[in-house]
Amino acid sequence: MKERSTLQPFASGDIFVGSTVLDGAGDDHAGRGRILQYDAQLRKKGVLWLSETTHLVGGLEFDRDGRLWAFDSQEFVVLMIAANGTVTPRDFGKRPFSNVNFASDGSVYLAEHVCGSHIKAEIQARMGTRLAKMPGTERFGDGHVWHFASDGRLLRELATQVHGGVGGFMGVTMSALSPDETTLVYVSETGPRLMRYDLESERQLPDLQCLPDGEREMFFAMDYGPQGRLYVSRGNRVDLVGSAGRTKVSYPLEGHGWATLKAAADGRHLYIGNFFSGQLAKLELESGDIVATADTGVERSLAGIAEYHTDVPVKRRIVKARRSPRRKRRPSRARRKK
Repeated sequence: MKERSTLQPFASGDIFVGSTVLDGAGDDHAGRGRILQYDAQLRKKGVLWLSETTHLVGGLEFDRDGRLWAFDSQEFVVLMIAANGTVTPRDFGKRPFSNVNFASDGSVYLAEHVCGSHIKAEIQARMGTRLAKMPGTERFGDGHVWHFASDGRLLRELATQVHGGVGGFMGVTMSALSPDETTLVYVSETGPRLMRYDLESERQLPDLQCLPDGEREMFFAMDYGPQGRLYVSRGNRVDLVGSAGRTKVSYPLEGHGWATLKAAADGRHLYIGNFFSGQLAKLELESGDIVATADTGVERSLAGIAEYHTDVPVKRRIVKARRSPRRKRRPSRARRKK
């Protein structure tokens, strides 16, 4: 029986989550594409079923016109979803794009999720999915970032360095455009580098943070908040990282697998997702408390979080915070770095 989509008209504060229903025999990344819709308190509102995807749906992001973008990097699919639920595929070539950033001039930066042609043998032995190779090649991808005009015309290819992650094949798995739009901050999932690329001079910059290889410290995703603050997910915590690379605050989380995050437009919360458990959580930055949760119902599937806001472009500006009257603070779970 075909599932019925119940997506509701987008409302400011709505949260959208990529949560594929995994049912592919012999492939633990394959299944029925699904995007869940919640309100700001993580109460479920609706669901959109996708017929254009075959594997994990992720990389959710709203553009400046309020359209939701989503990706299936294994099927080379890029989708654009209107507020009425209409799904429009976009053709940017058969590359494993998995995340996007939108510039104020209307152009877009698309990043390749995977790279190379080989997987480390010890990782390949326990992988439950098979990576597709780009048509006419023997490569999964190049791990580069591609800059397109708003009409889809290619402007340039940016030869971003990648780490490869623990499997050796991860490219630019998540990225964030700096508020001044001069720098792209990005990671190779499960790798030890928080990398940067200068978009104006088209050159690699020194890593914002770099950890010794071999340690069980990893980077997964990042997002800039409305005050230009950079939040980075580390699997078992979220860090607030300053412009010089110093970790200012750490927000510890229970368990492992917290790999996806979205900074709320209100500047006071983060939405974080656990890939392993399928749990979605809303974290209050002042206290470090989890103030709302939801269960997507599928493990190893949560691969993207986006927030709809009626004033989408404001999120990319650095704004001066207003002073508020002092009030008694509750004890914070967040660990501030000295």
